[in-house]
Amino acid sequence: MKKLLLAIACLMLSVGAWAGHSIYDPQIKSLQAVVNSDWLSPAVMLLGSDDILHVDFDEFSHTYHRYTYRIERCEADWTTAEEVFESDWLEGFNNLSIDDYELSLNTTVPYTHYQLRIPNTQCQLKMSGNYRLHIVDEDGFTDVACVEFMVVEQRMGLTLEMTTNTDTDVNQSHQQLSVSLGYGQLSVTHPQEQIRMMVRQNDRSDNCRENVKPTYINANGLEWIHCRELIFEGGNEYRKYEILDPSHPTMGIDYIRWDGTHYQVYPFMSEPRHHYIYDEDANGAFYIRNSDNHENNTTSDYVWVNYQLKAPALPEGHVIISGMWTTESPESYQMEYDAEKGLYTASILQKQGYYSYQYLWQTPDGRTHNLPSEGNFYQTENRYQVYVYYRGTGERTWRLVGYRQLIFS
Repeated sequence: MKKLLLAIACLMLSVGAWAGHSIYDPQIKSLQAVVNSDWLSPAVMLLGSDDILHVDFDEFSHTYHRYTYRIERCEADWTTAEEVFESDWLEGFNNLSIDDYELSLNTTVPYTHYQLRIPNTQCQLKMSGNYRLHIVDEDGFTDVACVEFMVVEQRMGLTLEMTTNTDTDVNQSHQQLSVSLGYGQLSVTHPQEQIRMMVRQNDRSDNCRENVKPTYINANGLEWIHCRELIFEGGNEYRKYEILDPSHPTMGIDYIRWDGTHYQVYPFMSEPRHHYIYDEDANGAFYIRNSDNHENNTTSDYVWVNYQLKAPALPEGHVIISGMWTTESPESYQMEYDAEKGLYTASILQKQGYYSYQYLWQTPDGRTHNLPSEGNFYQTENRYQVYVYYRGTGERTWRLVGYRQLIFS
């Protein structure tokens, strides 16, 4: 029952655009999960390689907390894998303490930075698939955060292509993906039962496409060509800014002031975007750093970032700020409307660094949509991820046997 409740909590905290990483405790901030140093890509490790998953987070005090981590194996739909034993997929131990931590130095907001690495000398994974890592405060025996990551064994061939000449329109506002899958040496007799495919745009969960029916099925593989379900809105380039030094503005920052307790940072006001203008961005990713680019994890300060969006009031729902770093409850990123100024505003406590983000419209049913004033263009640079899961005859769990990322630019 406890596992089910925790899985539901992860889902509820990711009803914005981004799935996988969730914070439950307001004292926890800046949760990250990065494979090697690739902070722009999803947390996907190659089975049997030297890949390392880096998990980092801060706790708002200089008081030591005994945090532990517990890894949970999940099926292709992220439900708990009940039919395999821990010894099937884990070599070593689970429920281990997080012993690597440091206090912040010379920051206005005191915090302790914790980090862990997978694999390590006590814990190694030996099966591909989906995994959820729970971070637990042993003092209260409660989960304070969780991250989701994947381990892939490239057993199937996967080819991706993207076009703006879609089955919906031609060079207007959509992008269409084509996928070819080769079985390789794996035995596939009933593809509709043995294979599951998931397609994401910029690793978002809100517009994820799952189990799309293939166009062609043959003895060697599957193809998805001219599938209307693999048509995505192009959207617009993500907005961005960088806070390197709270004493003066840097990229994307209009001004900074000190209120006596915290630094208040004001990015330039976000104006409506009726035309496409290319701007290199990070598709929602973020990177913690400061002007010295030294000991970033412990010398970067926390500041209040004040967002301002000029847009007409929506008839219902909320405008939310969305990125890979929006890991707390969705309410934390909702904007308030100022009718006199015609602005949506929000203030969020964030660590120094580079941030990319987008504004989304969240309707009362919990679904998210591109904000009309942000524009929707076929030229937009997006990253597409395709995950292929396989469950062979007689096997007890789903394995991740194919993964590819396509950067459309």
